[in-house]
Amino acid sequence: MSLQILILILTTAILANAQDVVNLKKAFTENQIVPDVLKDAPQHLLLIKYPKSGKTVNLGDEIAPIDVKEQPQVNFEPKDGDFHTLILTDPDAPSRANPIRREFRHWLVVNIPGSDTTKGQTLSAYVGSGPPKGSGLHRYTFVLYKQPRGKINFNETVVSATEIGDRPLFSTQNFAEKYGLELESGNFFQAQYDDSVPALHKQLGIKPVQ
Repeated sequence: MSLQILILILTTAILANAQDVVNLKKAFTENQIVPDVLKDAPQHLLLIKYPKSGKTVNLGDEIAPIDVKEQPQVNFEPKDGDFHTLILTDPDAPSRANPIRREFRHWLVVNIPGSDTTKGQTLSAYVGSGPPKGSGLHRYTFVLYKQPRGKINFNETVVSATEIGDRPLFSTQNFAEKYGLELESGNFFQAQYDDSVPALHKQLGIKPVQ
């Protein structure tokens, strides 16, 4: 391979990566994930797929609640010895127009060794999207942080998949600042009510609105 071809390939790759960063920042800003969840957009796209439904999260595409009931696969490339924190949060609780319960935390896994979320410490068990009827689209936001100081002793309440606990009124930004986490990557999808939501609300002990 000639030097000119190698330079062309490297230049193309660098430009493509730069465009990906621009697209990511644009999506997070235009959909107001910045500033509703984060102060700044992440530099990398977090790859997320729901194996059972086959749905892939892609910067604000709409995915029905019935398709995200099961815990997703999350893919990223850590360096050896890294630990990460993963958050899934909804800033639109109970609605984007009236977010008085912002944020509602759907998933929180810390001290993830490597890239296997199942080996991390789950502080809030995964629950899928459950937007109330008539509340419009909600922005379900995944955020991945690096733990620069390695493994951390998190002083937080453990919340199961059958309870609300302290899920409401969460702040992703405050949590990250509290533990000195470094923003690494993110992604998000949007969802609105479907017929699978009442079952999730019942699971969490949320009483139906009369």
